[in-house]
Amino acid sequence: MAQASSWSVALIGVEGRIVEVEADIGAGLPRTVLIGLADTALSQARDRCKAAVGNSGHTWPVSLLTINLSPATLPKTGSHYDLAIVCAVLAAAEVIPRFELRRTVLLGELGLDGRVRPVRGILPAVLAAATAGFTRVIVPLGQSAEAQLVEGLDVLSVASLGQLVALLRGDPMPDVEPLEVVDESPSAPSSRQLDLADVVGQLEAKWAVEVAAAGRHHLTFSGPPGVGKTMIAERVPGLLPDLSLPEALEVSAVHSLAGYQLADGLLNRPPYSDPHHSASVASIVGGGARMAKPGAISCAHRGVLFLDEAPEFPARVIDALRTPLESGSITLGRSEVQARYPARFQLIMASNPCPCGQAATPGAHCSCPPLAVRRYGERISGPIRDRIDISCIFLPMRKAYLKAAMQRTESSATVAARVAEARARQEHRLRGTGWQTNGEVPGPYLRRTLPLPDGLQVVDTAVDRGTLSPRGVDKVLRVAWTLADLAGRLRPGPDEVAVALAMRRGEQLDRVVEAG
Repeated sequence: MAQASSWSVALIGVEGRIVEVEADIGAGLPRTVLIGLADTALSQARDRCKAAVGNSGHTWPVSLLTINLSPATLPKTGSHYDLAIVCAVLAAAEVIPRFELRRTVLLGELGLDGRVRPVRGILPAVLAAATAGFTRVIVPLGQSAEAQLVEGLDVLSVASLGQLVALLRGDPMPDVEPLEVVDESPSAPSSRQLDLADVVGQLEAKWAVEVAAAGRHHLTFSGPPGVGKTMIAERVPGLLPDLSLPEALEVSAVHSLAGYQLADGLLNRPPYSDPHHSASVASIVGGGARMAKPGAISCAHRGVLFLDEAPEFPARVIDALRTPLESGSITLGRSEVQARYPARFQLIMASNPCPCGQAATPGAHCSCPPLAVRRYGERISGPIRDRIDISCIFLPMRKAYLKAAMQRTESSATVAARVAEARARQEHRLRGTGWQTNGEVPGPYLRRTLPLPDGLQVVDTAVDRGTLSPRGVDKVLRVAWTLADLAGRLRPGPDEVAVALAMRRGEQLDRVVEAG
């Protein structure tokens, strides 16, 4: 009998757990037994690995071979265990030295010809390996740049099983023909930022997104088609500050699990996700038959989730955002395991006032019956609307388009500088709490620890009239603090409270950002 072990990583959400792959060659009829709570893709690994070993010039054991993935109670999914399985088998057969597998994590899928194929989740898996004290990781050739984003590890990459065996035995590395595979994995989000100066007019909407960006507030846009709702939403990421290193690692790990390429390094800019209104619940919040994968809300973590034509989304999709909007994370339960993904996104919803888009537009003719207009507005449920901090109504331009286009407007860089100053004030005020922006501060801390602003009579009146919920009171206080931060004040006053309440209601404001 001969035994050997190698190491890989099981991914549960964004968390990685070390898996020991044991191979035992014993007496018995020739067959391969794979145990350890493996899914279908992993169960088929024995056939892939056997063919890869044979086509690489080595011999698969011709007796009873038992492969165990420990801990056995941990569900394991995916094809990235192939390299670890083959190395454990070849070490047990004394083809490669056992000591070369110590403190080494192996990640990669094998083709039948022995070439190593890329897999998802390299970054979170390597992070788990570094945390567990491993000193070396071996990954597919095209994913070494992603693995090298984690410091403190010796990252090696191989293109084939033949190269892996030669590497572990200290032999010369054989040449391998390039792997010709159609790469269907999406590229990482572009770092190119759109400029807010491209948007003509809509000064009040630009002021609203500046406030939202400064305090990480959720907001809704409503207005007729073609007034700039989508254009402004697409430019919000350009107003946000760069991600810190821990945030960049977290965001990049989620995108790695979602299948994005990270060849250009960590994602250091806030991501932007804009799913189509035909998207399913699983594609938005995450899901999968056995091991749930991250959805659009997790891919928008620390960034912006934009739902254009929000009333066209299924009600189940919109209502599924309730818990993530409050908690900043999503837990996807399955029968064998629960996967948790971060989901602290900034929500922007855009909608028309009615199916034809012309209701409440001065001088326009709306062809929708009154009942259709009302039902269209009710497609966004009350609990979701109550979680929105700022509502902004877009109106058609009152001046000639060409005349307005000639006016100089503020660039994203100018607005982003003010947002950064406001964020710095928030971080200073909230240091030691674990929160960074006003939008994250819980209600009890707002009411009991921070000084209450002056001028809360308008808020009390709204509560007495039943037009403002207790959650809405906290939303108004958060926006008021952000307005004070943008103005450079130590605490909000009556003006900030009144403007915050008006912004929540979607009222037209007298105070707007003047261009230039």
